[in-house]
Amino acid sequence: MTKLEPGTPAPDFTLIDQDERSVSLRELRGADTPDGGRGVILFFYPAAMTPGCTTEACDFRDSLAPLQAAGYAVVGISRDAPEKLRAFRERDGLTYDLLSDPDHAVHEAYGAWGEKMNYGKTVEGVIRSTFVVDASGTLVDALYNVKATGHVARLRTLLGVG
Repeated sequence: MTKLEPGTPAPDFTLIDQDERSVSLRELRGADTPDGGRGVILFFYPAAMTPGCTTEACDFRDSLAPLQAAGYAVVGISRDAPEKLRAFRERDGLTYDLLSDPDHAVHEAYGAWGEKMNYGKTVEGVIRSTFVVDASGTLVDALYNVKATGHVARLRTLLGVG
C-alpha cells in the first residue's frame, strides 16, 4: 500500500453514486465553476450499515452544515453497491453522496486498501481513511487508520471548522 502525502495531487476518479449517477472528483471540487471550486472531504469506510460506519457517517451528517459553510463537500466511498448505499442514505438520513467502488480501484489509488489487523488477524481490506482535497485538486490532509468514533470532531479541529 502506498500512502498519499499532503501536497501531492489527489488521484482523480469517476464513480457511481447511490442513485447510479456518475460523479467525478473534478465535479465535486466544482473545478469548472467561476468561483474556482471548493474543497472535498473523502472518507473511505468498510461497509454501509455496520455499527462503526454508521457512527462515522452520521457524524459527518451532523457536521455537514459547518463543513459546507467552510467550503467543503463531503463524500463517503465504500465497496457497497448503489442499492445498499441508497438504503444506507435513506435509513440514516445522510444528506451527502455515497460512492460505490466495488473493485476498490479508487481505494487503492488513495492507499485506503491493504493489509490491516482485524480481531487479531491480518486481513486485506478497507483501511478507514479520510482525505481533504483543496479546490485545485491538491491533497491537504491524508488521515489513515482513523477511528469511527470521534474522528469527525478531530477533523473539524484540524480544519479549524467550529
